[in-house]
This record gives sequence, structure tokens and C-alpha cells, in this order.
Amino acid sequence: MLCTSLAVFRQFLRREGTKSVLDAIDVAILAELQKDARLPNKDLAARVNIAPSTCLVRHRALRERGVLKGYRAEVDLGALGRPLQAVIAVRVRPHTRAVVRPFLDYVMELPETISVSHVAGPDDFLVHVAVADAVHLQQLVLDSFTSRREVAQLHTNLLFEHRVKARIPPTAQARSD
Repeated sequence: MLCTSLAVFRQFLRREGTKSVLDAIDVAILAELQKDARLPNKDLAARVNIAPSTCLVRHRALRERGVLKGYRAEVDLGALGRPLQAVIAVRVRPHTRAVVRPFLDYVMELPETISVSHVAGPDDFLVHVAVADAVHLQQLVLDSFTSRREVAQLHTNLLFEHRVKARIPPTAQARSD
């Protein structure tokens, strides 16, 4: 039965051909998984009012379609000895592919980096870092950023508070219902 359901659902996906079309069940599954990514399939199925076998097929299909990209643990940075967070805004020159890709790769390899965004506007990158203290932040900026030839300018912003939205609903265009 599960194999048949999966085969039928895969045919539907091939026919529809897009990962962005989500029905009400998909939206409900995503909402529950965004609240608790470790939710067992049986509990997830009960919360969205579908059979566990259907839930398993839907969950797997969301992963295969690339809608669900991964599962992450939320970590207390203070417990890791990194209570101070900052965003370093960086401008590079020249702003070319030959500079951008290697710079992104370099920044992601720094142990202090939480995330990096390549952005439009006066800055080229926003680098979110977590460090032990202000001295560590100063060393990071001087040793890992301003010492690089392609870094033309940067400024550092301390984060007083950082919140991440736990549930991100799909847009109306992504929903099929």
C-alpha cells in the first residue's frame, strides 16, 4: 500500500513538475515540523489528521522535492563559549565572481561564522559571527577580514538580541488550495 501511494504521488509530482506547489496537508506538515523537527511520524500524522502511512509518503516527498532541506539543532552559543554576536558588513573590490566565490568559501570556513549573506546595496556581504568577547571580535576583524586584499571596507555591528522566526508560512502563490 505504501509503495503504491508513493508511486502515485511521484506520478503526481512528475505531472505537476514543481516543488513550489503545496496543498493544505503539505502546509500543515511543514508547520508542525517547523515547531518540532524531531516529531515522530505517528505524532505528526495525528497532528495533521492523516494516516501515518500517508504522512510518511508526504514527508518523504517534501524532502525529495527539496521543500524540506534539512533539520538543525538550536544551540545556546553562550554554552559554547561564544556569547557575543556581531554582524560584520563587508565590501569587497573588485566585486566579481572571481572574488565573491572564494570569499564566501573563506568566510564559511571561519569557526566564528554562523552565516554569511551575499547582498545588494552598499555592502556586499553580511557575516554573522559568534565570539567569546570583544577582544576576540577585534582579533577576528583584524586578522581574518581587514588583512585580506579584497576587503575594501567593513563595519561591525554588535547584536543585542537575535530572533529567528520558528514558522515561516508559504506564500499564496506556493499554495494550491
